[in-house]
Amino acid sequence: MSNVSSSPQVIALREPCLVAFETVLGDFHEQGIRYCCWKSSQRVASAMLGDSDLDLLVGENDQYSAERVLLENGFKRFQAVPNRDDPAITCYLGFDEASGRLVHIDLYSRLVTGERLLKNYRIPWERELLAHSMRHPTLPVQILEPAMEALVLVVRVCLELQRTDLVTLRHWNATQQKFATDRDALRQCVDRDQLRQLAGELLGETLADAVVETFYGGRALGGLESLRSRIKAHFAPHRTYNAFEARLRSTWRTVLWLAGGANKRWGHLPRPWSRRAPGAGKVVALLGVDGSGKSTQLAASRAWLGAEVDVMPIYFGTGDGRPSLILWPLKTLLPLISALLPERPRGSSHGCVTDKAPGRVYSFLLVGWATVVAVEKHFKLLKAHRAASRGLMVLADRYPQDADLAYNDGPLLHRLTGIPDWLRRFEARAYALATRLPPDLILVLDVSPETAARREPSMDPAVILDRIGRVRCLEFPGARVVRINGERPLPDVVTAVKREIWRLM
Repeated sequence: MSNVSSSPQVIALREPCLVAFETVLGDFHEQGIRYCCWKSSQRVASAMLGDSDLDLLVGENDQYSAERVLLENGFKRFQAVPNRDDPAITCYLGFDEASGRLVHIDLYSRLVTGERLLKNYRIPWERELLAHSMRHPTLPVQILEPAMEALVLVVRVCLELQRTDLVTLRHWNATQQKFATDRDALRQCVDRDQLRQLAGELLGETLADAVVETFYGGRALGGLESLRSRIKAHFAPHRTYNAFEARLRSTWRTVLWLAGGANKRWGHLPRPWSRRAPGAGKVVALLGVDGSGKSTQLAASRAWLGAEVDVMPIYFGTGDGRPSLILWPLKTLLPLISALLPERPRGSSHGCVTDKAPGRVYSFLLVGWATVVAVEKHFKLLKAHRAASRGLMVLADRYPQDADLAYNDGPLLHRLTGIPDWLRRFEARAYALATRLPPDLILVLDVSPETAARREPSMDPAVILDRIGRVRCLEFPGARVVRINGERPLPDVVTAVKREIWRLM
């Protein structure tokens, strides 16, 4: 059955589907682009809601037309890091604004499969799959006919479900159950003789009976060693690498995958590990007074974007966020210092603030603190922009500035008298670097003084009012500044932040 219907009849949707997918697949259909979702028809409904990737095989002469449609509909091409890249698979991400979700389409120009991190086997059945595709009964997407899907399922089990694949082994039970569920569902609608005939045509008579028995039998899918060896031997001429080199590459990619996961969770080094932003990464900074919701928005944006793209969070403040190793020793002493100095001089924001000028002890401590903070900001600025140059999206909480010395995230030594000029120049250089390296996008969360005071009861109300006025007037030459009303309902603010980040990419 052809995958492109010649009838202009529109199939009514009976299952929910994200608008981003509906639009793209509708254009595929209208323009006669031959394609099909070649993996599980049981999970395609979940994929069409953005819960997982949508894997589409496109016809030999339709790849560029499909890519054009995706780009015209707001999808963007994202490149995997070299140790994860496969020339037969192109990743496209889109933003479904109605749901606030990133949607993921993997476009296959060739049918490749194998281990999670190394698709070493090509199944040269692209034309056959497209010829045996059909319209999904309740969704606007082409899927495989049941017999073809059953045959592909058995082959995939043999080539993907391997204990030598450490990534699959980590999720062994879940992966095995996923394939078993697909097999159970397909058994109800696959004709045994049709499957036998199709397997004979594509795999040969010697493998056809074994495939049928595996599909209809009750054996656990993880124990098909005999059939697995025969399937591997059948597709051996279509391997990208021989067995020895494939094992070396798979092992090395697994090591890098583990290192990338550790870096994503703990290290936050400016190194890409999965998928880079198109062209280059960007630096996005969120500004606002304490209590404006910066931390909440950064956490939401990181969870949203980090599932698909390499993201590096960075904290330029000195409060509750994560400090660098340079500042960490001093931050551990802050509770002790706060107990010794219950009153804070003017210029402070939290605690018991007085109109007194800084005393000698406070001045001495502030000199040390300001110097270390300047060093930390200098290194973090370089780290952020190096990460962006390597393709990471950098999400920054605050950003250094020297345009308004009375606003936080600026130099500190101007509050004191008698400071040597060389020390002032040393501090100033770190903040001048922020002017030379502006972020690509600044999102300013604007809230009322009452909201900020309610969220940050320990902050001096007069300081809140002053800083709200100052942050509204801040300018960052070279950066695009977008002001977002933080008083709106949280989901609306989250969507607004996501929208601006997506436009930047």
